[in-house]
Amino acid sequence: MGYSGFKVIKEGLFGQKGWRPVWRNPEPKSEYDAIIIGGGGHGLSTAYYLAKNHGMTNIAVLEKGDLGSGNIGRNTTIVRANYFLPGNSEFYSHSLKLWEGMEQDLNYNTMMSQRGIINLFHSDGQRDAFVRRGNAMVNQGDDAILLDREGVRNLVPYLDFENTRFPIYGGLYHPRGGSARHDAVAWGYARGADQRGVDLIQQCEVTGIDITAGKVTGVQTTRGVIKTKKVAIVTAGRSGQVAAMAGMRLPIESHVLQAFVTEGLKPVIDHVISFGMGHFYISQSDKGGLVFGGDLDFYASYAQRGNLPMKEHVMEAGMTLMPMIGKAKVLRSWGGIMDMTPDGSPIIDKTPTDGLFLDCGWCYGGFKAVPASGWALAHLMATGESHETAAGFRLDRFRDGVGLMDEEGTGAQHNLH
Repeated sequence: MGYSGFKVIKEGLFGQKGWRPVWRNPEPKSEYDAIIIGGGGHGLSTAYYLAKNHGMTNIAVLEKGDLGSGNIGRNTTIVRANYFLPGNSEFYSHSLKLWEGMEQDLNYNTMMSQRGIINLFHSDGQRDAFVRRGNAMVNQGDDAILLDREGVRNLVPYLDFENTRFPIYGGLYHPRGGSARHDAVAWGYARGADQRGVDLIQQCEVTGIDITAGKVTGVQTTRGVIKTKKVAIVTAGRSGQVAAMAGMRLPIESHVLQAFVTEGLKPVIDHVISFGMGHFYISQSDKGGLVFGGDLDFYASYAQRGNLPMKEHVMEAGMTLMPMIGKAKVLRSWGGIMDMTPDGSPIIDKTPTDGLFLDCGWCYGGFKAVPASGWALAHLMATGESHETAAGFRLDRFRDGVGLMDEEGTGAQHNLH
């Protein structure tokens, strides 16, 4: 089905009766060339690019629930390419370029809004760090503008500039950054993959991975045995549990990250704003709700909910940055399971088991990485070689310490990333 302004108007005039299902709901085949475990943003984008870029269509995405019911629908929708270290910088730069062409590529409105991101700094040391980061971004080919105090005030005058404890010295402005509709991203990739012949199989939980003589031969599921020679684990915070089915122990921890949304308000926040001293970030959705989040709940958990102390901490940071937020009513909160690596950077790699691939460890960065993650994993599965933008995301870097990418300089402590 093609989407257009004419189609929307026509359906509005004739009772919305001409729409067809966006993707099929097929029964699983007995065998596929490749299977992707996980029907979230990364899994669906991998399937799409396997079909589009490499002509692999006899593949299946297996999702234990509904498509897009995991972290792809449980995040604050921020898209950015403001990374500093080589390895990360090239990857997220590539991802942002894919974001910019996504709606045309998928013929689907993902509500991509390049409203710009402002990372505030509150000390001379933070300013120096952001100068270095901004220069690295420009050298990579992305955009970065250093703003002084008045430059920030001109863009976002409603912040508390007189805060004695955390005065605003300025900010690093990333104009091409912004946000997108998380659900629409999943739906767009699902629709695109289905159109190319990929089987999207919902309510199909993987319960085991079959391995013979060091090679993948298939998977056990709640809907029967499915044979295949290639399996990709793309299950975010559940990656450690799924990898254990193949006898692997991954160097990740799973933590909960909460997010919040307020009642709908008139347009007030035109950008995405990040508070440098409180790990607080906020934007305004197209519906008018203020969407914001903060730190992880600092304990390992598989629960898609958080605790009250962290809710209070995030609200305090919001009030510190912009006291006006205290007048807004919070409608709901939710939690996503973050798979945190020791250096804060992801893993896209082959495993010692022939035919088994990993895509995990996205920490806070999963949503903005959706297109480039799928692109790189599809390339790896199809060719056996890492894509140039993801060459540093190797699993063995945690064994030998070579090539670690500690973007925040916080050391090998998972929850600090």
